[in-house]
Amino acid sequence: MSGLVNVLMIVAVVAVVVVRQFRARAIDTDRRWWLLPVILAVVALREPGILDAHHRAESAVLLAVEVLIGLATGAGWAWTTRIWTESDGVVWTKSTQASVVVWLVGIALRVGVFALGAAFGVHQDSSALMLGLAGTLLVRAGVLAWRAQALGSASRPGPAYGDDMRAAWRERV
Repeated sequence: MSGLVNVLMIVAVVAVVVVRQFRARAIDTDRRWWLLPVILAVVALREPGILDAHHRAESAVLLAVEVLIGLATGAGWAWTTRIWTESDGVVWTKSTQASVVVWLVGIALRVGVFALGAAFGVHQDSSALMLGLAGTLLVRAGVLAWRAQALGSASRPGPAYGDDMRAAWRERV
């Protein structure tokens, strides 16, 4: 795929995921929560330009940093998400204002990595960004599935960092 197609796919996935996460929604821990991140990772790793041919070591370091930022962003996003169980036993989630901060910090760090690579003359392909996004989504979904299973049948809200634990309202579906 071309870089433009990768960028459009990244923007579309981010838009869909972010919009969905800031609405209260039921979480299904039995579904294949890992499928979308794995597909994104496979698409990213199939691209030949993921590492700069002229700066392999520097490019690999930048890629590793991008993936680590993605993993940290996913973990931060998952831990700042409110999670609760309704009286019927359905587990619900909704991202909080702290989740927005996590996203903004993650984006700022990614821009910094891109700027650092550009300063050193390292070509960075959109596949690295896609791989980082896959890591973000994989860790977030995994932690949320784990938190939902750990929550069990308790009817109290699960803790979310930066959340004042006010009663959450649920949008009509």
